[in-house]
Amino acid sequence: MHSQSMAGVIPVLATPFHPDGSLDRRSLNRLVEFQVDSGAAGVATFGMASETFTLTATERRQILSDVVASAGELPIVAGVGATGLSQAREQLRDVADQGAHVAMVLPPFMVTPSSTQLLDFYGALATDAQAAGIEIMVQDAPGATGVAMSAELIADLAQLPGITSVKVEASPTLPKLLDVQRAMPAEPITVMGGQNAQFFLDELACGAAGTMPACEFTDLLVEIYRAWTQGERAQARSHFALILPLIVWGLQSGPAWAIHKEVLLERGIISAATVRAPARTLHPQMRTLLHEILAPLPLTPVRN
Repeated sequence: MHSQSMAGVIPVLATPFHPDGSLDRRSLNRLVEFQVDSGAAGVATFGMASETFTLTATERRQILSDVVASAGELPIVAGVGATGLSQAREQLRDVADQGAHVAMVLPPFMVTPSSTQLLDFYGALATDAQAAGIEIMVQDAPGATGVAMSAELIADLAQLPGITSVKVEASPTLPKLLDVQRAMPAEPITVMGGQNAQFFLDELACGAAGTMPACEFTDLLVEIYRAWTQGERAQARSHFALILPLIVWGLQSGPAWAIHKEVLLERGIISAATVRAPARTLHPQMRTLLHEILAPLPLTPVRN
Protein backbone atom coordinates (compact mmCIF):
# COMPACT_ATOMS: atom_id res chain seq x y z
CA MET A 1 0.00 0.00 0.00
CA HIS A 2 1.12 3.53 -0.77
CA SER A 3 -0.22 5.90 1.86
CA GLN A 4 -1.05 8.48 -0.80
CA SER A 5 -4.00 6.19 -1.55
CA MET A 6 -5.19 6.29 2.08
CA ALA A 7 -8.57 7.94 2.41
CA GLY A 8 -11.29 7.62 4.99
CA VAL A 9 -11.39 6.54 8.61
CA ILE A 10 -8.29 4.88 10.07
CA PRO A 11 -9.04 4.35 13.78
CA VAL A 12 -6.35 4.23 16.43
CA LEU A 13 -6.94 1.07 18.44
CA ALA A 14 -7.37 1.05 22.18
CA THR A 15 -5.36 -1.57 24.07
CA PRO A 16 -7.76 -3.81 26.03
CA PHE A 17 -6.70 -5.07 29.45
CA HIS A 18 -8.18 -7.66 31.79
CA PRO A 19 -9.38 -6.39 35.20
CA ASP A 20 -5.99 -7.35 36.64
CA GLY A 21 -4.24 -5.09 34.11
CA SER A 22 -2.84 -7.83 31.88
CA LEU A 23 -3.19 -7.67 28.11
CA ASP A 24 -6.56 -8.94 26.84
CA ARG A 25 -5.68 -10.34 23.43
CA ARG A 26 -9.09 -11.88 22.79
CA SER A 27 -10.74 -8.48 23.17
CA LEU A 28 -8.07 -6.95 20.96
CA ASN A 29 -8.93 -9.41 18.19
CA ARG A 30 -12.64 -8.56 18.52
CA LEU A 31 -11.75 -4.88 18.41
CA VAL A 32 -9.83 -5.26 15.15
CA GLU A 33 -12.64 -7.35 13.65
CA PHE A 34 -15.08 -4.57 14.54
CA GLN A 35 -12.96 -2.06 12.57
CA VAL A 36 -12.90 -4.39 9.56
CA ASP A 37 -16.66 -4.94 9.71
CA SER A 38 -17.24 -1.20 10.09
CA GLY A 39 -15.51 -0.38 6.82
CA ALA A 40 -12.36 1.22 8.19
CA ALA A 41 -9.78 2.19 5.58
CA GLY A 42 -7.01 0.86 7.81
CA VAL A 43 -6.15 0.40 11.48
CA ALA A 44 -3.51 2.05 13.63
CA THR A 45 -1.93 0.95 16.86
CA PHE A 46 0.59 2.49 19.29
CA GLY A 47 -1.04 5.89 18.84
CA MET A 48 -2.25 8.37 21.45
CA ALA A 49 -5.43 6.35 22.07
CA SER A 50 -3.53 3.08 22.57
CA GLU A 51 -2.03 3.72 26.04
CA THR A 52 1.30 3.07 24.38
CA PHE A 53 3.07 4.79 27.27
CA THR A 54 2.19 1.79 29.49
CA LEU A 55 3.25 -1.03 27.17
CA THR A 56 6.33 -3.21 27.39
CA ALA A 57 8.35 -4.15 24.32
CA THR A 58 7.00 -7.71 24.59
CA GLU A 59 3.42 -6.45 24.71
CA ARG A 60 4.01 -4.25 21.68
CA ARG A 61 5.12 -7.30 19.69
CA GLN A 62 2.13 -9.34 20.90
CA ILE A 63 -0.30 -6.55 20.02
CA LEU A 64 1.06 -5.94 16.53
CA SER A 65 1.14 -9.68 15.83
CA ASP A 66 -2.54 -9.92 16.76
CA VAL A 67 -3.48 -6.83 14.76
CA VAL A 68 -1.72 -8.14 11.65
CA ALA A 69 -3.45 -11.51 12.03
CA SER A 70 -6.92 -10.00 12.48
CA ALA A 71 -6.84 -7.05 10.06
CA GLY A 72 -7.01 -9.08 6.86
CA GLU A 73 -6.19 -6.88 3.87
CA LEU A 74 -6.44 -3.60 5.77
CA PRO A 75 -3.36 -1.36 5.83
CA ILE A 76 -1.74 -1.21 9.27
CA VAL A 77 -0.22 1.93 10.77
CA ALA A 78 2.07 1.41 13.77
CA GLY A 79 3.25 4.22 16.01
CA VAL A 80 6.91 4.95 16.66
CA GLY A 81 7.52 7.25 19.60
CA ALA A 82 11.01 7.58 21.02
CA THR A 83 13.18 10.17 22.69
CA GLY A 84 16.08 9.68 20.31
CA LEU A 85 17.06 8.31 16.93
CA SER A 86 18.51 4.98 18.13
CA GLN A 87 15.31 3.97 19.90
CA ALA A 88 13.18 5.18 17.00
CA ARG A 89 15.21 3.10 14.56
CA GLU A 90 14.76 0.03 16.74
CA GLN A 91 10.98 0.53 16.96
CA LEU A 92 10.82 1.15 13.21
CA ARG A 93 12.63 -2.12 12.47
CA ASP A 94 10.33 -4.00 14.84
CA VAL A 95 7.07 -2.76 13.29
CA ALA A 96 8.41 -3.23 9.76
CA ASP A 97 9.53 -6.79 10.52
CA GLN A 98 6.06 -7.61 11.89
CA GLY A 99 4.22 -6.44 8.80
CA ALA A 100 3.10 -2.86 9.42
CA HIS A 101 2.69 -0.83 6.23
CA VAL A 102 3.19 2.67 7.67
CA ALA A 103 5.16 3.86 10.70
CA MET A 104 3.53 6.90 12.35
CA VAL A 105 6.53 8.67 13.83
CA LEU A 106 6.46 11.23 16.62
CA PRO A 107 9.36 13.67 16.79
CA PRO A 108 11.86 13.17 19.64
CA PHE A 109 10.43 15.16 22.54
CA MET A 110 12.49 14.85 25.72
CA VAL A 111 14.86 17.57 24.50
CA THR A 112 13.16 19.92 22.05
CA PRO A 113 14.89 19.47 18.67
CA SER A 114 15.67 22.21 16.18
CA SER A 115 14.24 22.18 12.66
CA THR A 116 17.60 20.97 11.35
CA GLN A 117 17.66 18.15 13.88
CA LEU A 118 14.12 17.14 12.90
CA LEU A 119 15.12 17.01 9.24
CA ASP A 120 18.08 14.81 10.18
CA PHE A 121 15.92 12.61 12.44
CA TYR A 122 13.19 11.97 9.89
CA GLY A 123 15.70 11.74 7.05
CA ALA A 124 17.56 8.93 8.80
CA LEU A 125 14.33 7.07 9.55
CA ALA A 126 13.07 7.56 6.00
CA THR A 127 16.25 5.94 4.67
CA ASP A 128 15.78 3.02 7.07
CA ALA A 129 12.12 2.75 6.11
CA GLN A 130 12.87 2.47 2.41
CA ALA A 131 15.28 -0.36 3.11
CA ALA A 132 12.70 -2.08 5.32
CA GLY A 133 9.79 -1.66 2.90
CA ILE A 134 7.68 0.56 5.16
CA GLU A 135 6.44 4.13 4.76
CA ILE A 136 6.75 7.04 7.18
CA MET A 137 3.89 9.17 8.47
CA VAL A 138 5.01 12.30 10.32
CA GLN A 139 2.88 12.85 13.44
CA ASP A 140 2.51 16.55 14.16
CA ALA A 141 1.15 16.54 17.74
CA PRO A 142 2.65 19.46 19.68
CA GLY A 143 0.02 19.19 22.41
CA ALA A 144 1.45 15.83 23.42
CA THR A 145 5.12 16.31 22.55
CA GLY A 146 5.73 20.03 23.00
CA VAL A 147 7.49 19.98 19.62
CA ALA A 148 6.08 22.51 17.16
CA MET A 149 6.64 21.80 13.48
CA SER A 150 5.97 24.65 11.08
CA ALA A 151 4.09 24.08 7.84
CA GLU A 152 7.31 24.91 6.00
CA LEU A 153 9.20 22.23 7.93
CA ILE A 154 6.49 19.66 7.17
CA ALA A 155 6.75 20.60 3.50
CA ASP A 156 10.51 20.04 3.66
CA LEU A 157 9.94 16.65 5.29
CA ALA A 158 7.44 15.82 2.54
CA GLN A 159 10.25 15.96 0.01
CA LEU A 160 12.25 13.22 1.75
CA PRO A 161 11.93 9.86 -0.03
CA GLY A 162 10.03 7.44 2.18
CA ILE A 163 7.84 10.05 3.89
CA THR A 164 4.41 9.73 2.33
CA SER A 165 1.94 11.19 4.83
CA VAL A 166 1.46 13.50 7.80
CA LYS A 167 -1.09 13.44 10.60
CA VAL A 168 -1.91 17.01 11.58
CA GLU A 169 -3.28 17.42 15.10
CA ALA A 170 -1.90 20.79 16.10
CA SER A 171 -4.39 23.27 17.52
CA PRO A 172 -5.96 25.24 15.94
CA THR A 173 -6.24 22.37 13.50
CA LEU A 174 -7.84 23.92 10.43
CA PRO A 175 -5.42 26.88 10.06
CA LYS A 176 -2.49 24.49 10.44
CA LEU A 177 -3.93 22.07 7.90
CA LEU A 178 -4.47 24.88 5.39
CA ASP A 179 -0.93 26.18 5.97
CA VAL A 180 0.46 22.70 5.40
CA GLN A 181 -1.52 22.31 2.19
CA ARG A 182 -0.25 25.67 0.87
CA ALA A 183 3.35 24.85 1.74
CA MET A 184 3.36 21.41 0.14
CA PRO A 185 5.75 20.68 -2.74
CA ALA A 186 4.54 19.96 -6.28
CA GLU A 187 4.09 16.29 -5.35
CA PRO A 188 2.28 16.55 -2.01
CA ILE A 189 2.02 13.83 0.59
CA THR A 190 -1.23 12.61 2.13
CA VAL A 191 -2.62 14.71 4.99
CA MET A 192 -4.71 13.03 7.71
CA GLY A 193 -6.60 14.67 10.55
CA GLY A 194 -6.55 13.66 14.20
CA GLN A 195 -7.77 14.92 17.58
CA ASN A 196 -10.49 12.26 17.69
CA ALA A 197 -12.14 13.56 14.48
CA GLN A 198 -13.27 16.75 16.23
CA PHE A 199 -13.09 18.72 12.97
CA PHE A 200 -13.47 15.75 10.61
CA LEU A 201 -15.77 17.26 7.98
CA ASP A 202 -14.03 20.63 7.96
CA GLU A 203 -10.67 18.87 7.59
CA LEU A 204 -12.05 17.03 4.56
CA ALA A 205 -13.27 20.34 3.15
CA CYS A 206 -9.76 21.76 3.64
CA GLY A 207 -8.01 18.93 1.79
CA ALA A 208 -7.45 16.17 4.34
CA ALA A 209 -7.79 12.64 2.99
CA GLY A 210 -9.35 11.29 6.16
CA THR A 211 -9.09 11.09 9.91
CA MET A 212 -7.43 8.91 12.57
CA PRO A 213 -9.71 8.99 15.62
CA ALA A 214 -10.30 6.66 18.53
CA CYS A 215 -11.93 3.36 17.67
CA GLU A 216 -15.28 3.08 19.43
CA PHE A 217 -17.52 4.71 16.78
CA THR A 218 -15.79 3.74 13.53
CA ASP A 219 -19.03 2.51 11.98
CA LEU A 220 -20.70 5.89 12.49
CA LEU A 221 -17.75 7.86 11.14
CA VAL A 222 -17.49 5.63 8.07
CA GLU A 223 -21.14 6.32 7.22
CA ILE A 224 -20.56 10.05 7.69
CA TYR A 225 -17.50 9.91 5.45
CA ARG A 226 -19.42 8.04 2.75
CA ALA A 227 -22.24 10.60 2.83
CA TRP A 228 -19.74 13.46 2.56
CA THR A 229 -17.81 11.96 -0.34
CA GLN A 230 -21.07 11.20 -2.17
CA GLY A 231 -22.00 14.89 -2.01
CA GLU A 232 -24.58 14.52 0.76
CA ARG A 233 -22.97 17.18 2.91
CA ALA A 234 -26.07 18.25 4.82
CA GLN A 235 -26.74 14.65 5.86
CA ALA A 236 -23.08 14.17 6.82
CA ARG A 237 -23.14 17.29 8.99
CA SER A 238 -26.43 16.31 10.61
CA HIS A 239 -25.11 12.88 11.58
CA PHE A 240 -21.78 14.33 12.67
CA ALA A 241 -23.50 16.83 14.96
CA LEU A 242 -25.22 13.91 16.70
CA ILE A 243 -21.94 12.25 17.71
CA LEU A 244 -19.95 15.44 18.37
CA PRO A 245 -20.65 15.44 22.14
CA LEU A 246 -19.12 11.95 22.37
CA ILE A 247 -16.13 13.03 20.28
CA VAL A 248 -15.50 16.00 22.58
CA TRP A 249 -15.84 13.83 25.67
CA GLY A 250 -13.12 11.56 24.33
CA LEU A 251 -10.68 14.49 24.18
CA GLN A 252 -10.54 14.99 27.95
CA SER A 253 -6.98 14.61 29.16
CA GLY A 254 -6.60 11.94 31.83
CA PRO A 255 -9.90 10.03 31.54
CA ALA A 256 -9.92 9.91 27.72
CA TRP A 257 -8.74 6.29 27.62
CA ALA A 258 -11.36 5.21 30.13
CA ILE A 259 -14.03 7.01 28.09
CA HIS A 260 -13.06 5.19 24.90
CA LYS A 261 -13.07 1.88 26.70
CA GLU A 262 -16.37 2.48 28.50
CA VAL A 263 -18.05 2.90 25.10
CA LEU A 264 -16.32 -0.20 23.73
CA LEU A 265 -17.43 -2.15 26.80
CA GLU A 266 -21.02 -0.90 26.46
CA ARG A 267 -21.04 -2.07 22.82
CA GLY A 268 -19.77 -5.53 23.79
CA ILE A 269 -16.51 -5.19 21.86
CA ILE A 270 -14.12 -5.52 24.81
CA SER A 271 -14.57 -7.37 28.09
CA ALA A 272 -13.37 -4.72 30.56
CA ALA A 273 -12.77 -0.97 30.60
CA THR A 274 -9.53 -1.33 32.56
CA VAL A 275 -6.87 1.35 32.06
CA ARG A 276 -3.31 1.49 33.33
CA ALA A 277 -1.95 4.37 35.37
CA PRO A 278 -1.38 7.22 34.82
CA ALA A 279 -4.58 7.06 32.73
CA ARG A 280 -7.52 7.74 35.03
CA THR A 281 -10.58 5.64 35.71
CA LEU A 282 -14.00 7.22 35.29
CA HIS A 283 -15.63 8.85 38.30
CA PRO A 284 -19.07 7.23 38.81
CA GLN A 285 -20.85 10.51 38.01
CA MET A 286 -18.82 10.86 34.80
CA ARG A 287 -19.85 7.34 33.80
CA THR A 288 -23.51 8.24 34.36
CA LEU A 289 -23.17 11.40 32.27
CA LEU A 290 -21.35 9.52 29.52
CA HIS A 291 -24.18 7.01 29.26
CA GLU A 292 -26.63 9.91 28.94
CA ILE A 293 -24.60 11.08 25.94
CA LEU A 294 -24.62 7.55 24.48
CA ALA A 295 -28.36 7.02 24.88
CA PRO A 296 -29.52 8.82 21.68
CA LEU A 297 -26.69 7.52 19.50
CA PRO A 298 -27.18 4.67 17.01
CA LEU A 299 -24.45 2.54 18.57
CA THR A 300 -25.36 -1.02 17.60
CA PRO A 301 -24.25 -3.56 20.22
CA VAL A 302 -21.55 -5.93 18.98
CA ARG A 303 -21.85 -9.13 20.98
CA ASN A 304 -19.58 -12.12 20.41
